[in-house]
Amino acid sequence: MVQRQLPNPAELLELMSFKKPELNGRKRRLDAALTIADLRTIAKRRTPKAAFDYTDGAAEGELSLTRARQAFEDIEFHPDILRPAANVDTSTTILGGPSALPFGIAPTGFTRLMQTEGESAGASAAGAAGIPFTLSTLGTTSIENVKKANPHGRNWFQLYVMREREISYGLVRRAAEAGFDTLQFTVDTPIAGARLRDKRNGFSIPPQLTLGTIVNAIPRPWWWIDFLTTPKLEFASLSTTGGTVGELLNAAMDPTISFDDLAIIRDLFPGNIVVKGVQNVEDSKRLIDAGVDGIILSNHGGRQLDRAPIPFHLLPQVVREVGKDATVMIDTGIMNGADIVASVALGAKFTLIGRAYLYGLMAGGREGVDRTIAILRSEIERTMALLGVSTLAELEPRHVTQLTRLVPVSASVQAAAATVRAPRARAAAKV
Repeated sequence: MVQRQLPNPAELLELMSFKKPELNGRKRRLDAALTIADLRTIAKRRTPKAAFDYTDGAAEGELSLTRARQAFEDIEFHPDILRPAANVDTSTTILGGPSALPFGIAPTGFTRLMQTEGESAGASAAGAAGIPFTLSTLGTTSIENVKKANPHGRNWFQLYVMREREISYGLVRRAAEAGFDTLQFTVDTPIAGARLRDKRNGFSIPPQLTLGTIVNAIPRPWWWIDFLTTPKLEFASLSTTGGTVGELLNAAMDPTISFDDLAIIRDLFPGNIVVKGVQNVEDSKRLIDAGVDGIILSNHGGRQLDRAPIPFHLLPQVVREVGKDATVMIDTGIMNGADIVASVALGAKFTLIGRAYLYGLMAGGREGVDRTIAILRSEIERTMALLGVSTLAELEPRHVTQLTRLVPVSASVQAAAATVRAPRARAAAKV
């Protein structure tokens, strides 16, 4: 029979403790974010729809992005038991330099439109965390100001080859003079992808004010206050900024870029040359033969060609073919530290985060980016410890199984279909 008694106040104090209230609103909401998805929820609440959707959205039906994220969810880990990993070391060496974590911040365009601190927040947070930061050609902070924000850390520069080649060459020289040690030569943007959310929202540079955007902005006055009371957007490369993002890209980019352009950039830049946007094995081989230092498997976060290959699925085959000769990295779809651990286990030397960083930025500026990095760090450390590995070098393909939802049609079936279509085509031609 249960014995009951009156509560003893002294014993209650031993069993319960009252949490001290956090008066700083930004810190309170960021502390409550336990995942990148939590940061995304905060970001969506605090950012006007057009700016949020520019970050959150992808091309056309957004299938490439959905599939990339699904690929990371469809993995099975295989932990080792009775192998203590009490002290997990997440540090690595990438492209001749150190990184405290196996990921860096990817290049993102128009970043100060997401939150006014923009690239300066990302660069300074990356420097404090000991990881690389990448500035986009379409960034809203200059090369020199990013260097000021991250004076002692590793800065990388992402390059689009413009129609006016001298603009691109000038950016390469400036990045080299500012001490940026790696250049990401991007090859998957000959023209802009169809980013339908942006078109529906009328998203443009500068922002277009409509009745809808004004109504949407009413509960988010802090964004407009920041936008209107801080310095005018400063682009790394564009001198004119009128139009939608797609119009700006199409006006600036050159669809005729080739390996000749890569050779010119290689001669101009003294540091590491990495090609971003690689989506098949044969191109990986050609690039290694061309002497690049690394490749980034990427479909541009699903923002260019919808239904493009899934970088995470492509990773094992590319590593098998060229991993001994060059640094293979990966981006697109990374939302959890476990995604990063799985990528390293399957042979990636490094990973890059884009949206995850921007969700943190929109949720809380520099502190929000710090929170993004802290969340991913804890997830990486926890996943490694549960797998029974103490260092990144101990991760192996045996630790991960990629579960399959999208099974390619075999080459033999496609060949058979081609033989059926050929007579029909000849008959139609006779008609």
